Amino acid sequence: MDEQPGIDEDLRARLGGSALDVAPLLLGAHLTHRHGDGDVTVRISEVEAYLGPDDPGSHAFRGKTARNATMFGPPGHLYVYFTYGMHYCANIVCGTDGWATGLLLRAGEIVEGVERARERRSHPASDLDLARGPARLAQALGLDRRFDGADALADPFGLVLPDSPPEVVARGPRVGVSGIAGSEQYPWRFWLPQDPTVSRYRPGKPR
Repeated sequence: MDEQPGIDEDLRARLGGSALDVAPLLLGAHLTHRHGDGDVTVRISEVEAYLGPDDPGSHAFRGKTARNATMFGPPGHLYVYFTYGMHYCANIVCGTDGWATGLLLRAGEIVEGVERARERRSHPASDLDLARGPARLAQALGLDRRFDGADALADPFGLVLPDSPPEVVARGPRVGVSGIAGSEQYPWRFWLPQDPTVSRYRPGKPR
């Protein structure tokens, strides 16, 4: 793809590996959505990796569709989908064109724009719950299907990785994924241990 002015193509290149390798790099990263009604930034504390045709838990397991097409695009873009008829969830696409891998943004801490995030989330009892869980995180950032395919490295978004990866990263099975893809054989959820914003684990329903 052609380089765009003001975009960190070195960062895009770092996102171009397997989601399993990129996952620890995103822990502690800041993702900002600049919006006319207020900027909101989340510090990412938990992600889940999905590996396309090699992963029975991935939306791209059976190939490319209108819904998952963004996953097959270049790294650094947002894959935003609608689920359960009520929620949006957001992923950062990894890999290269045609390689449908990505990282679901499972949880984080709102570090800028807390009041705007509270309004979007209808003022939850605790600020720890503003972005604890993928649907809450997407709502706090103001994300919906309009932003599917948007470049997370370009305005109105911004992604900043920490200076160095966390010293300790926890791994385990993914949350709410059914069948073998949600088992210990797929320890593809990554999180910052002891971080209070990490979402609660729940197993998927058996098939």
